Amino acid sequence: MSVLLSGTQSGFNPPSAADFEFAPIFGNSIYFSKPVFMVALSVIIISVFFITSSAKAAVVPSRFQFFGESIYGFVRKTIGEEVIGPEFLRFVPYLFSIFTFVLVNNLFGIVPFLQFPTMSRIGFPISITICTYVVYHFVSVRHKGLLNYLKEICFMPGIPKPVYLILTPVELATYFITRPLTLAMRLFANMFAGHLLLLIFTLGGEYLLHSGIIFKVMSIFSFGMAIGLSFFEFGIQCLQAYIFTLLSALYIAGALSDEH
Repeated sequence: MSVLLSGTQSGFNPPSAADFEFAPIFGNSIYFSKPVFMVALSVIIISVFFITSSAKAAVVPSRFQFFGESIYGFVRKTIGEEVIGPEFLRFVPYLFSIFTFVLVNNLFGIVPFLQFPTMSRIGFPISITICTYVVYHFVSVRHKGLLNYLKEICFMPGIPKPVYLILTPVELATYFITRPLTLAMRLFANMFAGHLLLLIFTLGGEYLLHSGIIFKVMSIFSFGMAIGLSFFEFGIQCLQAYIFTLLSALYIAGALSDEH
């Protein structure tokens, strides 16, 4: 029995947050690390794909053109027009940009050799959230005026004045802290947790594979779970790109609305 269970002397070291830290590819600057390289790569991939797919646009589109137009049409119609309304068209480029950017960087998590979702590094979701934060506050101020915008946030109509002592700080926190914080944390937490689970089953399967006979058999189930999670993670990666873009559109729609 000891032979069946015997394996390596050292125990299994489970993955942790340290596995999300990368040394610089060259030099000592954090700007030359793998996540930064992958962000730059995503911009190149997105740009080349859509420029190429639309370069020779035809009435009867090729599969390449059809795929590119389908993504654009999805963002334009499903997110832009249906959520924002009549004034949606000027926001489509922004929504389309963040959707494709988040989607590609999420999908990197299951791409061989890359296998790291860049949105699992909190700095990247925060950066995109800041863009959305600036856009919807700018639209609100431009549409309603600064004083009217602040009045709308701080003093909801039809509320007894004593309630404002509690409600006003809550509303200010919601608009200026909670919204951007939850928008960034939702994307980060889902990508971080998903990648961590993939690491656990993949590295766990590798560890079991180099252990005793019984554990070698168990490694098959661990690798099977890793493969199954990869398909599940694909769905989550697409869903999170959609949710992030949808919430950005909802905030912009609220900025354009005349009601609180």
